[in-house]
Amino acid sequence: MSADPHPFATLTPEQILTAVEQAGGQPSDGRLLALNSYENRVYMVGLEAGGAVVAKFYRPQRWSDRQIAEEHAFAAELAAAEVPVVAPLAVGKQTLHTVAGFRVALYPLRGGRMLEVDNLEVLQRLGRYIGRIHAVGARERFAQRPTIELMAMARAAREQVLAGGWLPYELESAYATVTADLLEALQHAVARAGDVVQIRLHGDFHPGNVLQTDEGFHVVDLDDARNGPAIQDLWMLLPGEREERQCYLQAVIDGYRLFRDLDPRELHLIEPLRALRLLRHAAWLAERWEDPAFPQAFPWFAEARYWEGHILELREQWAALSEPPLAMPE
Repeated sequence: MSADPHPFATLTPEQILTAVEQAGGQPSDGRLLALNSYENRVYMVGLEAGGAVVAKFYRPQRWSDRQIAEEHAFAAELAAAEVPVVAPLAVGKQTLHTVAGFRVALYPLRGGRMLEVDNLEVLQRLGRYIGRIHAVGARERFAQRPTIELMAMARAAREQVLAGGWLPYELESAYATVTADLLEALQHAVARAGDVVQIRLHGDFHPGNVLQTDEGFHVVDLDDARNGPAIQDLWMLLPGEREERQCYLQAVIDGYRLFRDLDPRELHLIEPLRALRLLRHAAWLAERWEDPAFPQAFPWFAEARYWEGHILELREQWAALSEPPLAMPE
């Protein structure tokens, strides 16, 4: 482990307020609230003129300036198409600012409540919004941001965990075996899906990235925007057992089809993408462990019981990959 402090460890409240004032051109009233984010650092900052903005401090060395510019341009393109994505504020025609060595973007503060993930009417409405996002996303592809390469990403996540010394000795063999079986099953599932179209995506469309209001939704956090299959932005809205997922899929697709069709072959990718998320989450925690926020937030990651549970999850996911895909709603 490096003896040098993590860059975010040097980000003090005074620096945050100063950065927001310099980037936004408005003085702060000193109000500061850390929001739930681990990959980056995100804060609500009050303004003397009233109201507040959300300040996002990008994790150093994760994205290039060009990749961030593509994220911001996609958000602006969606906003121009009247899709309710919370896009960064332009200050002097700039949306990305560098202050005290940190890259910062400011966003308008939007309210809302947690998404009602088991409400079929809500899911149908949300399906319409995702269809609109994808109608815009399908116009072209990202040139700088990455593409979901499912097999390569799964292999890389497995290798990172095995090489990092995180597994208790007595669980190394079990992890290596189940992940090897999982990769083989993933390969077959991806082959069944075939060559599907890659479009620009939100990339991390889980319920926590959608704020629900009486009027509609606010979609936030395009930090994981990338090229990939459309189903990537749909499958995380399908929790529960198979019958429940089929019911939720019906609701989402009913809304989605008003703006765009979904290739039924992409349903073969739901369980592979779920498996990839499981593999990458463990690898992500390992990769970010030197960030002091991670041991504080995820102390169980270094415990044997976490790895026992993770291996069990992977075994269950391996079994799920052998099941037929969900049926495309009529």
